[in-house]
Amino acid sequence: MLDTGRSLPKAELHLHIEGTLEPELMFELARRNNVELPYPDVDAVRAAYVFEDLQSFLDIYYAGCRVLVTEQDFYDLTAAYLARVADQGVRHAEIFFDPQTHTDRGIALGTVIEGITGALADGQRDHGITSRLIMCFLRDLSAESAMATLDAAKPYRDCIIAVGLDSAEVDNPPSKFAKVFERARAEGYLAVAHAGEEGPPEYIREALDILHVLRIDHGVRCLEDESLVERLVEEQVPLTVCPLSNVKLRVVDRLEDHPLATLLRRGLLVTVNSDDPAYFGGYVADNYRETAEALGLTDDELLTLARNSFRASFLDDNERSEHLAAVDAVCP
Repeated sequence: MLDTGRSLPKAELHLHIEGTLEPELMFELARRNNVELPYPDVDAVRAAYVFEDLQSFLDIYYAGCRVLVTEQDFYDLTAAYLARVADQGVRHAEIFFDPQTHTDRGIALGTVIEGITGALADGQRDHGITSRLIMCFLRDLSAESAMATLDAAKPYRDCIIAVGLDSAEVDNPPSKFAKVFERARAEGYLAVAHAGEEGPPEYIREALDILHVLRIDHGVRCLEDESLVERLVEEQVPLTVCPLSNVKLRVVDRLEDHPLATLLRRGLLVTVNSDDPAYFGGYVADNYRETAEALGLTDDELLTLARNSFRASFLDDNERSEHLAAVDAVCP
């Protein structure tokens, strides 16, 4: 099988920076900021990473975020991710962050953004990884809260390429945020949204038709709607799929049952990503490798997935062409 690690250039397009908080760093930051954790040690934290569904994960995820307090904390979190994935073949990363998770507990938005962007700049210098930053709204909060977050981000407009939508999907349709996304697009932001993970295929349609997103994050439930699949193929709407996450959150029971191979072979523009790798047991190259083994992906299919990651990115045409040439240069 093709080496899916460092030798295969790839982009990661579905990565929550808060979801890269490894237990070791969690405890280090807790000590630094005098934050008490509900776990005695690293092993106890890892033992808690058994989730029944998306909400059970989010409860632990948000608890862990409490250790992120200073600009240095956000810098260290982001720098640790970039150092790790530099050895996994990542050449470009489009990173989600959740400002409301932090501002709602009194952390200044500038503290969050400046810490992350400082590490992204150093990551390009030190590891050659280019990046884009995507600001996500928490869909289980109100549209008014999302609009206030959009307002607060104005001083940092040049740092953020797109807006997104994440968190608890059930009963929080994309249409809830129609006005927020309309204004964001008017201000020049690109748009993406989580849809079709736990929510129904109709949420994917809403994200496309009401929010006018350019990518669907997850999207695996599209297979329940044949006309939607045909549309996604025809329009080549990218799906940022996260296989290990889908198993961990019980979207599918086993990796062998994952629909990624079906999606790929139907002609959808699917990509492989890690989502919240500290919690889900694998970074992006781990997702490539384990999914390839479970689903019997061919070397040509792995190369297609790598190409798709750059095709679906927000890179400019020249940057994209350079990365695609690097993928083409890989010999199976």
